[in-house]
Amino acid sequence: MFHVKHALKMEETIDNCPVCEKKSFSPFLDIKDHFLTGELFSIQKCDTCGFKFIDPRPDKMEIGRYYQSEDYISHDAKKSNIISRIYKLVRVVSIKSKYILVRKHVQHGMILDIGCGTGEFLHYCNSRGFDVTGVEPNDKANQYAQEVNGIPVFKRLSEMPENQGCFHCITMWHVLEHVHDLNETIRLVKSRLHPDGIFIVAVPNCNSWDAKEYGKFWAAYDVPRHLYHFTAATMKKLVANHGFEIRKKIPQKFDAYYVSMLSEKYRTGRNNYFKALFFGFWSNLQAGKYDRGSSSQIFVLSLKKS
Repeated sequence: MFHVKHALKMEETIDNCPVCEKKSFSPFLDIKDHFLTGELFSIQKCDTCGFKFIDPRPDKMEIGRYYQSEDYISHDAKKSNIISRIYKLVRVVSIKSKYILVRKHVQHGMILDIGCGTGEFLHYCNSRGFDVTGVEPNDKANQYAQEVNGIPVFKRLSEMPENQGCFHCITMWHVLEHVHDLNETIRLVKSRLHPDGIFIVAVPNCNSWDAKEYGKFWAAYDVPRHLYHFTAATMKKLVANHGFEIRKKIPQKFDAYYVSMLSEKYRTGRNNYFKALFFGFWSNLQAGKYDRGSSSQIFVLSLKKS
């Protein structure tokens, strides 16, 4: 599926759509890495299923340098600007809401969080009686999760023991869009999920109102760190290929405000907080129209019963 290009920097080109495996793509958007390097990347759209992805993209060896910034907010605990403070406050609320969501479907057992970061979500679940395990490739976050939060963490999903079907819940909170081996990751998840377990995936939604409004400045494109750009329709097709079905789709309403704040900064060079808050509110209001969906969406998946 992938062809590695040996040039000044290591790149992969995609030969087949990761969702439908067709070979015909059309240019969708050329987008700058607003966050870090200023480099330009191309998003392609599959002519058959509509799935969007970066092509060409940095390979696994090259991608690490696009995360090398203290401002990368996913693992940053030091920044105190207003966006970072809002993010951290929402993260506290988010951890509790994630737990409540898991608890609605799983009352006890084992939870695996892929891309667990520093392990706060798993620590919260563990304090309420769940057995927890994490996967986190970032060395600093991995070490913090183990040493501070006391979570057993592997660096890669493929390195975990072959505990077939032991996890009652597997989660990927805004992680699936980052992984190079998209289909292989879902196959590994399936092999480790209990037959009656649930797989929870949260991803940005490039069909949302704010994505349309901001276009190439939409912060959730986040090229090249976000390799794929999902909609509810393409998510449904992707997981169906692996025997999953969507049991529930849940909006992440806070994301519309946070993404709009960053998008305003990218588009205008200024922190237009009032406008960003209004656009976040409007995007949430428009989410149900034309089946557009919210800025980010959570999908609760289960294996189809034969």
